[in-house]
Amino acid sequence: MLPTRSCLVGVERLPKTHFWANILAMSQLQYNEIREKKIIIHDGEPYEVIDSHVARTQQRKPQNQVKLKSLISGKTVAATFHVSDSADEAGIEKKETKFLYHNKGEYWFCPPEDPKNRFKLEASIIGEKGKFLKDNGLVNALVWTDEDEVERIIKVELPIKMEFKVKEAPPAVRGDTSKGGNKMIVLENGYSLNAPMFISEGDSIRINTETGEYVERV
Repeated sequence: MLPTRSCLVGVERLPKTHFWANILAMSQLQYNEIREKKIIIHDGEPYEVIDSHVARTQQRKPQNQVKLKSLISGKTVAATFHVSDSADEAGIEKKETKFLYHNKGEYWFCPPEDPKNRFKLEASIIGEKGKFLKDNGLVNALVWTDEDEVERIIKVELPIKMEFKVKEAPPAVRGDTSKGGNKMIVLENGYSLNAPMFISEGDSIRINTETGEYVERV
């Protein structure tokens, strides 16, 4: 079960102007506006669009074929939206929060200015983003309020680009092009990825947290 507001220890005692950063107003999306990364209400729950394709044929009106992922249960479903269809974009609150530490499948956070007000999120909410979380780093928590006025953190957003120290990097061998000029390195968080041959242990690099790929040396 995903955390609700009651699980956010002490959060309800904080003024919204102090803790809740941005409110993304709910709007109605036309069939062709239902695209990747949009969060819509489907069957009464927030679903993220993970794939969409507007099919056009001469004999038929265009339709948008999408794949949706529930941010409550995690299940994926297929749906088709026709020209006359629309969908409500989920009203989401963005909350800036600080990551503290990870322990036994639990990720602990707090408001940036109130480290005593800790709360936990399960690994099912964090997903693959967990491998890029850095102690005391700031992220955005997306909060959705259901019909019963219960607030749930449904997703955590990281910056698209983040910096990490290189923990391990084999020395480059002059003329070695067998791997296309790349080699496997290990970052401070234990994450392994391909990087250019010139990257050395102790370097700082930026990676794309959406793809997990190397971007540049800092």
